[in-house]
Amino acid sequence: MFINIPSKLEAALIERPLQPWELDGSFLETSTMERYRAELTATPQFERISATLRHALTVEGGGYAVLRLGNLAEALGTGDRFRRLATAFAAEVAVPFSPFPKWPLWKDIGVKVDKDPGKSSGIGYNAFHMDLVNATLPPDFTTLLCVRPDPLGGGPSILSDAHAAVARLSDSTRALLAEPAYHYGTFYDLHGVGEEYKPFPILDGARTDQGFVRFTAKMLERSELGRAHANAARELAGELVRGQVSFMLEAGDYLIVNQRRFLHGREALYSGQEAVPVIDRRLLLQLFLRTPGGAGSTA
Repeated sequence: MFINIPSKLEAALIERPLQPWELDGSFLETSTMERYRAELTATPQFERISATLRHALTVEGGGYAVLRLGNLAEALGTGDRFRRLATAFAAEVAVPFSPFPKWPLWKDIGVKVDKDPGKSSGIGYNAFHMDLVNATLPPDFTTLLCVRPDPLGGGPSILSDAHAAVARLSDSTRALLAEPAYHYGTFYDLHGVGEEYKPFPILDGARTDQGFVRFTAKMLERSELGRAHANAARELAGELVRGQVSFMLEAGDYLIVNQRRFLHGREALYSGQEAVPVIDRRLLLQLFLRTPGGAGSTA
């Protein structure tokens, strides 16, 4: 769902600067969230837009939304004032936090031509995945704020309903995916995401329509998996692609993904990135959200 901000609300937000946020460890301080909400609920239609956003992320069949904040980005720039507004919208969904102590609350995802092409900052196809797949308490929501799209026109976002994909698989395939036989990546110096989960099942819930679908296509190439479990994961990967939706994020667009429902990725950027100055290349900002009192994994 794409959610446009009414012009009256945009005008009010431009005229209402928010104070800098405070953190409690790696999480946004409760007093900051309360202050932001108190200030913004006084603006016209803010509560309606917030309710629309929460509904889009949790309604049956839903699980992602794009807030169109482009006019605000154009008016305010993409610096601190704009990021505080995006943080305030995020706090209407869940608690913003950063699992990476060496990064600020918002983590830059730029473009590095010498990086592994399949990584988030690479230039190639970034296959379907959930973030922090090997943590016992992965973020409930992952969010991406578009500062600059690819000036060459590439890199559409892709999303797929993970539970719908699982439902199209056979019982025998789902049984294999429910076994703790999968592993991927490293785990160190992380906050607020529990412990390392290794090995883990892809199907994290007791029912196929609940819990995380702990999947990253990268583990098919970069982890040693038994043939049966690898084939089951490949079947899921195929269903994710079959059910995907794709769209371009424009400057100021804020994508929020419910990780309990959808997996995300990105198509390749267009060739010629080497010729684009670093300051002009695609730039996203990433922020994670934790549902208050959320149980995270069933592990």
